Amino acid sequence: MSDGLARNFLAGAWVEGDGGARIAVEDPGTEEHFADCALAGEATLAKALEAARVSFERGDLADMQPSARSRMMVRVASEIRAIADEGATILCRESGKTLDAARDEFEEAAQYFEYYGGVADKIEGKSIPLGPDYVDYTTYEPFGVSAQVVPWNFPVSIAARSLAPSMAAGNSTVIKSPELDPIGLSLLGSALERADVPSGVVSILNGIGSELGARLVRSTEVDQIVFTGSVQTGQAILHAAADSVTPSLMELGGKSAAILFDDADLDMFLASLKSGIFYNAGQVCSAMARVLVDRSIYEDAVERSAILSNGLSVDHGLINPDHTPVISDLQLSRIENVTSTARQEGARIAAGGARLDRKGHFMAPTILADVDPASHAAQQEIFGPVSCFTPFETEAEAIAIANGTEFGLVSGVFTKDLARAHRVARKLRAGQVFVNEWFAGGISTPFGGVGKSGFGREKGLEALYNYVRTKNVAISLKG
Repeated sequence: MSDGLARNFLAGAWVEGDGGARIAVEDPGTEEHFADCALAGEATLAKALEAARVSFERGDLADMQPSARSRMMVRVASEIRAIADEGATILCRESGKTLDAARDEFEEAAQYFEYYGGVADKIEGKSIPLGPDYVDYTTYEPFGVSAQVVPWNFPVSIAARSLAPSMAAGNSTVIKSPELDPIGLSLLGSALERADVPSGVVSILNGIGSELGARLVRSTEVDQIVFTGSVQTGQAILHAAADSVTPSLMELGGKSAAILFDDADLDMFLASLKSGIFYNAGQVCSAMARVLVDRSIYEDAVERSAILSNGLSVDHGLINPDHTPVISDLQLSRIENVTSTARQEGARIAAGGARLDRKGHFMAPTILADVDPASHAAQQEIFGPVSCFTPFETEAEAIAIANGTEFGLVSGVFTKDLARAHRVARKLRAGQVFVNEWFAGGISTPFGGVGKSGFGREKGLEALYNYVRTKNVAISLKG
């Protein structure tokens, strides 16, 4: 985008928007215009879906030797690393995150392609014994065309998280980028191009979610839908998927709780709090949105957490501060409204609580204390740098509060008692449980939710089997 325009990556070619349509991309740290994005419309989407179908039917990936597919994906990883510095600066400017976090995002994207490239030649079926008169076996086949709608909070890494296993399984993929920060994904397209990924295998289109995204997931050319984002949008996509009975993978919202027991290492907890709720300005679906604290250490935990929050450096992401702006003024207003409502419902503002009086979409790092578990702030996803603290009396009460929302993405336990950690982890309603370190795990650990946090799993080997379907072949040897 040497001319400041992010184009659509359409089956190996770079194209402008339908009718020259564009949208401005803002730098959330300055509120200034950063770049323009060419918007794909119905005609471009139709071409992308046709190219994906032709590529799949031609067997560009599905019929490629698995070892060759693996080597191709490792080349993609190498090309992503080659653009990481340029990409990090762009992602920092369009998303508002720190420069280091933006670099990490490109590095993580590369690791996804390495990880799934390493298993592309290991997708193996099995033989089922039915006796001497039969041969019976299973195979794993790609769905065909995978439609993937990517969110704005981690656009590059989440796109890679879904695209890599999709490619490893042999699917063709059409990605809808987020309109707030689409430019980093353009660089992902350039990495695919330089890695000699066959044209038609991947298209990355820029568009408004309610327009292009809605058309994409409703298309009869789509064989699978992958979505990461809000519950409301996920529900709308599932309604569309129901009409065509299209298999879907949903990673939706969260309202995750950390349980801090009386024997917890508070220094260890505070390190996790810093990353758990203030990383990426709290715009993380698995953020430490709630903290449930044993009554005996509650005030100490609140006070130390407030000191941590008030001591964080706040600045534009290029400066690599502790805390950065949220993505937009609309998002900032939503966070402010929830914080204001929480105060009205009886919560105590221990730190922060309002937007900062400066240029950019900056919300002060916020600690809400004495939050009623039934209140709006404790029940609904804030998606910002706000953590809600609530005291508890017993282990059973802590588990009940932690499980007391419609969500179930992740949970956490902080304790030195290993038996208690295992016992509580078994009872927590969540797809992943962290013990003594928030965001423990990595690319190889499966991730996904229960309840309104969605279904299916990303990351790890389990994710790979969300991108294939099982076929059984039963052969009679009689006669």
